[in-house]
Amino acid sequence: MLPKLKLYDTYRRGLFEFIPLSERHVTLYACGPTVYDYAHIGNLRTYLLVDVLKRVLELNNHLVKHVMNITDVGHLTSDADIGEDKMQKGARKHNKTAWEIAKYFEQAFLEDLQALNIRLPQVLCRATEHIEAQIAYILVLEKKGYTYRTGDGIYFDTRKLVSYGKLAKLKIAGLKAGIRVDLGEKRQVTDFALWKFSRLKAEQSQRQMQWSSPWGVGFPGWHIECSAMSEQYLGNRFDIHVGGEDHISVHHSNEIAQCEGRHGHQPANFWIHGYFLQLNQEKLSKSGKSVLLSDLVELGFDALSYRYLLLCSHYRSHMNFSIEALGSAGKALQRLRCSMQKWPDGGAVDVHFQQQFLQHINNDLSMPRAMAVLWAVTKSSLKGADKKATLLYFDQVCALDLDRQVMKVSIPSAVILLAQERQQARLNKNWLLSDQLRAALLQLGYRVKDTAEGFELVAT
Repeated sequence: MLPKLKLYDTYRRGLFEFIPLSERHVTLYACGPTVYDYAHIGNLRTYLLVDVLKRVLELNNHLVKHVMNITDVGHLTSDADIGEDKMQKGARKHNKTAWEIAKYFEQAFLEDLQALNIRLPQVLCRATEHIEAQIAYILVLEKKGYTYRTGDGIYFDTRKLVSYGKLAKLKIAGLKAGIRVDLGEKRQVTDFALWKFSRLKAEQSQRQMQWSSPWGVGFPGWHIECSAMSEQYLGNRFDIHVGGEDHISVHHSNEIAQCEGRHGHQPANFWIHGYFLQLNQEKLSKSGKSVLLSDLVELGFDALSYRYLLLCSHYRSHMNFSIEALGSAGKALQRLRCSMQKWPDGGAVDVHFQQQFLQHINNDLSMPRAMAVLWAVTKSSLKGADKKATLLYFDQVCALDLDRQVMKVSIPSAVILLAQERQQARLNKNWLLSDQLRAALLQLGYRVKDTAEGFELVAT
């Protein structure tokens, strides 16, 4: 018997049983990338959350209709609706057109998803292909009195909604425009752009992405695209909306405002947010500290080692990334695959361990505990064939390719470099550094043995 699936809803700030709106399928909308640059490994953590959620829903016998947007216009460099369009900025950085970089970085993003066994949505919708839907949405808001015009665009008047900011628990009265916030013609700091004008003739000739509208030539705001596209494909009320924690205070609060203005209710039953990945306790970003999945692969790591590492941390907790932790994850995954290779086929899924696994994944996607159950199976007294069948059942959610044939282990280049540094430290008689590097290698899952020829690395 399946335990009840419970998910944490950011809007209600609590854990609730998930009951779909329709018996036919679960409707899921996930905020996709702004394709002005490569997605870093922190971005990819959110998309792994979506993938695990979808797999858990399917294991609970739900059909899932998954929609994800591609932001290829309208996302400005400041959430306060000022600054340059990120697509324009990316085009200048890479010396290509905005259309070219949108296509290039979208493809790079999709390749990262494939490498991590993250399945694509049924609907992948680009903002630039849904301009008419966004204009139509704004026209309804305008008719209902939720908009006003400034010199640079059409804005949503958040004063018209008593409920504005409930998702983020914003205290509107305390949000005053001070020295650090330039309101311009905005009536309130929380007001946001629905449509931005290409204001100057010179700017119109230089801007690569702009369209005619009832208000003049320009481009849509960042938030309106998700409201328009989610409604087009899922209706004005759907089951689950997923995104990163940075979307809570601005982007998702504004999506809710747009839907409440148009329909009188918020769009999603559950709002699920993945927390940041950190590098040395600092948030990763495309413009600052950034590590790409391709960087890890170039160092010799299996991309699915990174998936394994992410599964060992709950999505609602911040996670600090390190090469040492990734190395340990890679060795653990290798051990699992080696064990699977030794066990015969033809076994049966163990009901006891199956129920434990389901209890954890159905308790707000508690993957760290589910992974502990996975390892408990490997150490149990079950027959090898039954262990294999049980782990393959778990792998429907984990998606670690546990049955992949294990070839000769290739030592990551990062590990070899550390061993070479240690060898040089020994030659320099820097024994303290040598010991520190030996300890670092052990953390990565390798023991170094000194030989007459130099050194040998042995996987622990």
